[in-house]
Amino acid sequence: MAILLTIQEKQDEIVSEFEVFDDWMEKYEYLIDLGKDLPLIQEELKTEERLIEGCQSRVWLNADFNDGKMQFSADSEAIITKGIIGLLIRVLNDEHPETILKTDLKFISDIGLQEHLSPTRANGLNGMIKKMKMEALKYIQH
Repeated sequence: MAILLTIQEKQDEIVSEFEVFDDWMEKYEYLIDLGKDLPLIQEELKTEERLIEGCQSRVWLNADFNDGKMQFSADSEAIITKGIIGLLIRVLNDEHPETILKTDLKFISDIGLQEHLSPTRANGLNGMIKKMKMEALKYIQH
């Protein structure tokens, strides 16, 4: 049986993985590798309403709600963007919508990602986070 990590543990794990690399070229390569593990969105779900606003490359995000938890899948035309959305999914997948909404995605600043992205990619990252939180908001139990 898989051990379920808390959101904080998932973030700490990512920070530890990135600490191994000395420079940002190595971190980008690792990010690209992570994109290869992305839970891919089905081709027929790549629709306009699943496109994330603000990204310079096209990024699609699908959100499902099963057994009280969110499941995300995504795809992008850009390999670095695939890695970025892959990290977000890794942290937020299989979490309750309430947890997703209140989570501070601290790992982004802890690994220095935000400051090493171009302004358009940083804007895209914010768009991805916003879209994932908006999807979670749809499933909050009132």
